[in-house]
Amino acid sequence: MRVVFRTDASLEIGTGHVMRCLTLAEALTAKGAECQFISRAHEGNLIDFIRGKGFITHELPIAQHSRGSPTARGIKVPSPIVHRHWLGATQAQDSEACAPMLAELRPNWLVVDHYSLDASWEGALAQHYRKLMVIDDLADRTHTCNLLLDQTFGRQTTDYYPLVPTSCRLLCGSQYAILRPEFAALRPYSLQRRGQPTLRELLITMGGVDKDNATAQVLQVLRTCPLPADCRITVVLGEKAPWLEAVSRQVQHMPWETQVLVGVTNMAQLMADSDLAIGAAGATSWERCCLGLPTIMLVLAENQLKVAEGLKQSGAAELVTSVSDLETQLPGLLSLLTSTHGKLHAMSETSAAIIDGMGIHSVTTLLEK
Repeated sequence: MRVVFRTDASLEIGTGHVMRCLTLAEALTAKGAECQFISRAHEGNLIDFIRGKGFITHELPIAQHSRGSPTARGIKVPSPIVHRHWLGATQAQDSEACAPMLAELRPNWLVVDHYSLDASWEGALAQHYRKLMVIDDLADRTHTCNLLLDQTFGRQTTDYYPLVPTSCRLLCGSQYAILRPEFAALRPYSLQRRGQPTLRELLITMGGVDKDNATAQVLQVLRTCPLPADCRITVVLGEKAPWLEAVSRQVQHMPWETQVLVGVTNMAQLMADSDLAIGAAGATSWERCCLGLPTIMLVLAENQLKVAEGLKQSGAAELVTSVSDLETQLPGLLSLLTSTHGKLHAMSETSAAIIDGMGIHSVTTLLEK
């Protein structure tokens, strides 16, 4: 089975789309599939990183953006696509660049994980692949796919009924979240150590890029917060995070022992060993839930709001609604979590019930069939 992934990373897009596609590609490769990637060379791309994982990656150049977008015959395409500017080209330019690659590869499955692409792009390339899988989180545009995955907590299949063919198989809900196998493997250890929770290890993860430097603002507000004297803080950033050097200087002046880790490969272990996380409300939300890690989520983009509100309402996490609210909301939340008996344990149990980390097996089994 040959599978081709069309996905991008950039300073604006972040790294989450590429990382979950890599997780799926590695799981499929372990089952004997041949996986390749098509990705555009945005600033902050992960093309070399993907290649470093052993996958052939076809590079698309940044194109001059022009107005207009083709419409697939018989498909009503919402216009404009909210995230169309993330593509670095028009959909027509992108499909024209991908066509010769896909014509040569003839994949059994084309997997698309990109907020800028919809039915018009998919229809233009339909002759070059057997089946199409779309990974989405927004339910805001049409698709001509055979399989659609939306791992948003609380997402309903009915949200996609007007947007996909009636024959499309829909996998909706956090039970299908694509997580690396080490998260499921470390789940028993992580949950067991939370029986008598204390706050000694604090993890800060604002995504691989953190282009607006939310990390620095979190650290600044933490200086006024009631953390235990023996608390240790670990900050995780990606290698291409634009504020990496500034954050590395800032942590040297924190009142608590604080370290910055870059490009980590043991995120599951770091989360399992942490007592509380302050993290972006993105794809890592499902990793934290799998390990039962209590979290104060920070919404860094509008498309993260649905996930954040759902987890807050369920009791699985606390929420800071925007970076501008950190100073007024974070100290009170930390005080609540450290002073309320059983609060951390309750959050851990609630979040762990949302996802068990086995969704990757359901997805790969369907693709194999």
